[in-house]
Amino acid sequence: MTGTETYAAGPVGTTDVRDTARSASWAPVTRSKWEFTGREVILAEPGEQRPGPRRPFEYAILTAGPPMSSVEIRADVRLDEPVEITDRDVVIVFGYRSDTEFYYVHLSTDNTIYPHNGIFKVDNADRERIDHQWNGRSRGANPAVVDADWHSVRVRHLPATGEIAVYVDGAGDPLMTARDTTFGSGRAGFGSFDNIGRTRGFRVTGTPAA
Repeated sequence: MTGTETYAAGPVGTTDVRDTARSASWAPVTRSKWEFTGREVILAEPGEQRPGPRRPFEYAILTAGPPMSSVEIRADVRLDEPVEITDRDVVIVFGYRSDTEFYYVHLSTDNTIYPHNGIFKVDNADRERIDHQWNGRSRGANPAVVDADWHSVRVRHLPATGEIAVYVDGAGDPLMTARDTTFGSGRAGFGSFDNIGRTRGFRVTGTPAA
């Protein structure tokens, strides 16, 4: 499914949500772990595993603007853990309906085990990997982030077809793709399993859910 610029390329809508830097625009799992500078949204302390299905430990959901059906999320992200930690990650959440119902993109240095560097679904059960790039054994898409620099990420979700595409650093072809129709709308967010990181320029464009 990589190598095509047409995947998830249909229109997403024209409603923009840009008021995304204020603390009041976000609902974190644990607010004390977060910092909001007016320019960056920072997960400053690692999350901790919570009861329920296996899913990202700590995230914040963007509450500004409406829930979206078709959507494009653009953001710069940075992993603040030392690069020597090979399993470090940040995640971008989308299609969020509740704490146990959402999609997320896992952006990691490691791509050799099931939970890392892929597209996942949490549907009242442990996270399920749904991206086309995972070979079912020991290899997924190329690592999304291998350094301490900022990286631009673009996530597109077209619920009508289930198409999901993830682009990194302006690449013309998606790094990851998936197709799933479980969640037809929801909110976006940012977080991690048990690492620290940050985002800036978080922008959501789409079609408000009916």
